[in-house]
Amino acid sequence: MNPTSPSSGSASPAPMPARTGAAVWRGSNGDSAKGAGAREASSTAGNKQVAGKGTAAALPHVVQRMDDSDPRRANRQTLEDIQNGATGIAIVFQDAPNAFGFGLPATAEALTVALADVPLARTHVRLDLHPHSRASVDWLVRILSERKIDPSRLDVSFGIDPAATFAGTGRLRMSIEAMLESMPQSLAQFFALGVPGILLEADGRVFHNAGATAEQELGIMLASAKTYLRMFEKARQPVLYAAAHIGFALSVDQAHARSAAKFAALRSLWSRLLASYSVPDMPAVVHAETSYRMLTAGDPESNILRNAVACFSALRAGANTISVIPHTQLQGLPDARARRIARNTPLIFQQEGNTFLAGDASDSDIAALAVPMADAAWSEYERIEAEGGVLRSVHDGKIQQRIEEARETAAKFLRKGKPPIIGTTLYADGPGPDLASLPVRAEVVAPEGTIFCEQLPTIRLDELLEAAG
Repeated sequence: MNPTSPSSGSASPAPMPARTGAAVWRGSNGDSAKGAGAREASSTAGNKQVAGKGTAAALPHVVQRMDDSDPRRANRQTLEDIQNGATGIAIVFQDAPNAFGFGLPATAEALTVALADVPLARTHVRLDLHPHSRASVDWLVRILSERKIDPSRLDVSFGIDPAATFAGTGRLRMSIEAMLESMPQSLAQFFALGVPGILLEADGRVFHNAGATAEQELGIMLASAKTYLRMFEKARQPVLYAAAHIGFALSVDQAHARSAAKFAALRSLWSRLLASYSVPDMPAVVHAETSYRMLTAGDPESNILRNAVACFSALRAGANTISVIPHTQLQGLPDARARRIARNTPLIFQQEGNTFLAGDASDSDIAALAVPMADAAWSEYERIEAEGGVLRSVHDGKIQQRIEEARETAAKFLRKGKPPIIGTTLYADGPGPDLASLPVRAEVVAPEGTIFCEQLPTIRLDELLEAAG
C-alpha cells in the first residue's frame, strides 16, 4: 500500500461527505448500457419489506472475482458475468492476500484492458485489498476520468486495509507511524469526489483463512475500524464522516448458524464502537465472501454445496455484497463453468428462493450464538488495543500467535472427526475428478517493504488435518 500521494496541495484533508445511501444509476458518457435492463429489473423485483423493520431493502450485489492473469480474458469473463446476472466485480490483483496464487497483473494498463466496455456506472466495483491498494485507486480514477464517468454515480469499495495487507503479505511499504500520518491527506481527494461508497475496509478474510476463530476475526476487524476512526480524529476530521466510509469484509463458511451470527455480532460491535464516539448508529456495510479454508481438494464437487450453505447464511443475515469463490479454485484458475456455478448460487437463492432477509437475526439459535460471540470479540478487540492497536499487534506477532493457537486447537478436533469433512474424513471416495481450469501465466512479484512481520499462512481445513496427521 502506498498512501503518499498529495491531495491538491491542501494542508489537511477536505471534509468527507457522509454516505447517504445507494448510488443512483444513470447513464454516463462512454459507459455501455449492456445489461442495464436486467439489473434494473432485478433491483425492482428484489426490493421488499424487511419483516419488522418497516423499510425497503435492495438485493445484495452478486460479485464475481476478476482474478485472471490475462487481462483480455478477464474482460471477457466479466462482460459475460454481467450479462448473466452478476451486478458487481471484485478486482483481485496478483500478490493480493486473497488472490490464492492467481490475480490480475497489478498495473494501470492491465486494469484498463480488463475494464474495457464494463458498465462501471451500473456495476458495484471492489478493489480487493492489495499492497498497492492506494495506487490502484489512482488507476481506477484515471479510467473514470477518461471515460467521463461521474464518480458520484458509482457504487465502489476501495478495499484499503493496511492491517489485513500487512498480515497477509508480511510487509508494509512505510512505517506504521508514517502511514497513519499520511493516509488522511492522501485520501482527501477521493473524499472530495463524493464517491458514495467504502474508502476504508476492516477485512477479516485474511485472518479467517489463516485459522482465526469467528471471535478473533470480528475482534481484529473492530480494531481495524478503531484505527481508522482514531486516525481521522487525530487529523481533526469529524468521526461521523469517517465512519460513513468504513466498511467490513468477512468470510462465511459451511457452519450456517455461526456464519449468520457473525453478522449480528458485527453489527452490535460496530454500534458499540460508534456509541463510544457519541456517533449516531449507522448500518455496518458488509461484504461477504465464501470461505477459502473450508474448500477441499479431495472431493472438489462437494465444495459446491459448502458454497451454497455459506451463501445462504450471508444472504439470510443481510450481506450488502456476496462473492462466491468457485469450487475449483484449488485445482487451478476456474473456467467458465465453475464461474457460472459460483455466479448462479446466490442468484438462485435471491430470485428463486427469496431468502434475502436484510439484517434478520431473530432466530433463537442465531441470537444465542451472536451475543457470546460479540462479547468474546470485544475482549479480543480490547486485547489488541492494549497491545498498541491492530497494526502494532500484527507487527509484534501477537495476533499471529493467537491465530496459531486457534489452528492447533482446530487440528486437535479435526483429528477426532469434529467437524466431519464429507468426502475427506467421512465418506471419502478416492481421488477426486480431474476438473477443467484455465492456463495461467506465472509471474513472480518482487517483494517491497520497509517494515516486516510474520506473514499469516492461508491454510485450508483439509490441509490442517493432513499436517496434524
